[in-house]
Amino acid sequence: MALRPVQVNIKALDHSTVGRFWAEALGWSAYGGASGVTTYVGPPGGLVWPDPVAVGIDVVSVLEGKSTAKNRVHLDLATSSAAHQAELVARLRAIGATPADVGQGEVPWTVLADPEGNEFCVLEPRDVFRDTGPIAAVVVDCTDARAMARFWSAATEWTVLKAADEYAMLRSPDGVGPYLEFIRTPDAKTVPDRVHLDLLPRPGDDQAAEVARLRTLGAADLDVGQGDVPWTCLTDPDGHEFCVLAH
Repeated sequence: MALRPVQVNIKALDHSTVGRFWAEALGWSAYGGASGVTTYVGPPGGLVWPDPVAVGIDVVSVLEGKSTAKNRVHLDLATSSAAHQAELVARLRAIGATPADVGQGEVPWTVLADPEGNEFCVLEPRDVFRDTGPIAAVVVDCTDARAMARFWSAATEWTVLKAADEYAMLRSPDGVGPYLEFIRTPDAKTVPDRVHLDLLPRPGDDQAAEVARLRTLGAADLDVGQGDVPWTCLTDPDGHEFCVLAH
């Protein structure tokens, strides 16, 4: 039994605009949800869900805008060369990204925000991310990276590649798609997550049994006013929200 991260959920006032931005940013395609309140962004070539390799993006309509607090979950984008990094940053700014200051100081990566202020990074070229696709990593701020690695590895069966109190890195055991990284930060969570992961049971696995297993690992139930929906909202041991979807 295990769960697979299948998409990054981003809340937005205007899901269509934010969805189109991320589709252009990644060179992917945007697909309108049947409900009319979501935009799914996935690799080009026609809608396949869940994608067998990539972690998609699901932009969901909400009524409240982003707070001034930095998101505790963000995306890192991969580049293949210094020229590619510069070109990508310029292209992203041309389609609506803005520079963001999260206290990063002088670093080799560039911090930007999407049209609704969600921070993300355009990384300098790194060999470790050469085969991830456009999304290098989903990055999570936390209070104990080692503890988060234990929880998320048990939840997903992703392989722990590095683990320390300050920093941890996981990836699918198949060695495909983006990494999942945990970085210890001094700031605590103060507002609901604007960005979170959605997980999906493997075919044939029972959603309720998976949710019960997550509770034994330290997950807690979460009520965000979701009502009667086919997914289950939880928080991990560090308080980050996530959802367990149904097939």
